[in-house]
Amino acid sequence: MSRDSYRFRNVWTVRAQMEAVFAALVDVDGYPAWWPDVREVRRRDGDSGDLVVRAVLPVALRLRLKRAEEDPAAGTMRVAISGDLEGYCAARVDEHGDRTVVWIEQDVMLGKRALMPFEPLLRPVLRANHAAMMWRGQRGLRRHLA
Repeated sequence: MSRDSYRFRNVWTVRAQMEAVFAALVDVDGYPAWWPDVREVRRRDGDSGDLVVRAVLPVALRLRLKRAEEDPAAGTMRVAISGDLEGYCAARVDEHGDRTVVWIEQDVMLGKRALMPFEPLLRPVLRANHAAMMWRGQRGLRRHLA
């Protein structure tokens, strides 16, 4: 893994039916309603859109997401990411009793040129920023589906 690569793994649990969780996760247009760090979504076409995300740091990331996989029967989804991050994000949802578990995998490289010279110093801060964003995403999704 190069110095500007990041691999994130998160597990969310949501007290909701798998179908509802899956539907919320593939509805990227709806993210700003429940995920406070997704500041803006602009649909480009049926399979792609542009997002502006900003968590704790005063730095917004501009991302283009393009659907690569969406299989409701298998509970799997994957998007290609380009822009200030380059890579992918994939998720799998599994129902466990009255809860749904969401397994999230993200492998990206930093593409925001303004941050690249400082990346070695910022690396722990960027990881903490991502953790805060994911925690708030899980909390927002739980509230949204409650």
